[in-house]
Amino acid sequence: MKRFTAIGCALVSLVVWGPAALAQQSAAVTYPSRPIRLVVPLAAGGPSDHMARALAQKLGESVKQSIIVDNRPGATGVIGTDVVAKAPADGYTLLLAQTAITVNASLFPKLPYDTLRDLEPISQLTSAPYLLAVHPSLPVKSFQQLITFAKARPGQLNHSSGGSGTGPHLAIELLMQRTGIKFTHVTYKGGGPALIDFIAGHTQVYMTNIVTMLPQVKAGKVRALATSGATRSDAAPDVPTIAESGLPGYSEGAFHGVMAPAGIPKNVVEKLHAEIVKAMRSPEVLSRLTAEGAQVVASTPQEYGARIRTDIDKWAKVIKQAGIRPE
Repeated sequence: MKRFTAIGCALVSLVVWGPAALAQQSAAVTYPSRPIRLVVPLAAGGPSDHMARALAQKLGESVKQSIIVDNRPGATGVIGTDVVAKAPADGYTLLLAQTAITVNASLFPKLPYDTLRDLEPISQLTSAPYLLAVHPSLPVKSFQQLITFAKARPGQLNHSSGGSGTGPHLAIELLMQRTGIKFTHVTYKGGGPALIDFIAGHTQVYMTNIVTMLPQVKAGKVRALATSGATRSDAAPDVPTIAESGLPGYSEGAFHGVMAPAGIPKNVVEKLHAEIVKAMRSPEVLSRLTAEGAQVVASTPQEYGARIRTDIDKWAKVIKQAGIRPE
């Protein structure tokens, strides 16, 4: 009797769940059968937008579908991320995530989504170190000289950023916490105004992306001290890293990745990951991103998920200790 009951339950389960499971499997086999929307939670024209368009072009060629880049700026990426978190979990709405995905989880007390619960990691695309520079009027020519100079003058040197809670701002805060120095933070509405005032000498220290800073270094308007990555950047091979300059283990920078709404079919995740890795490792994309100071990572979903969890924990501690609030 128990055997027949078990068989009956199994048949009922097959009747109830079978069609949905089969439909999901069938959709995954034919995926993608229509255009894919890639949401960029920042305005057009910046590094994230360039990344999205480089990926979209090559990925679209590979999967033989249009990849539509949809810019949804606002609230340091929260608005666009929320669009994806609440989209159907079918693989047709993706997020071009960047560093803020791990910062916002602690920077904003109430997000309209849960970063770890509502979003599915697909692949970390790239990693790009920052460049730490000083104004030429500052009598320092190395990272160690900067630390010594700053320790003797706590709070007297200004460092600029393109906004409170941005990646470069937090990288400087982490540097200060690990070395015991103290800069005064001067925040601007964007990297452009911050760079202008830095070149003019209104601030003495600035950390930002390499591509933005290198032309100013080559023109002699600012002095490069170190890059923030684990290894030297191909874009600035003569500039030492912060880690090799006296702060072992320090490795920070911007990163981009692709995420999807949680719950998309596993085989869709697998197909997306395989196609994204192929696109990122194509000669065209590699050369374009290398020229912009980025290193292609093309990680697995598991590796990307681990990176996100680690960074959320790290930035939560930095934000709490520094008392950082969103603007």
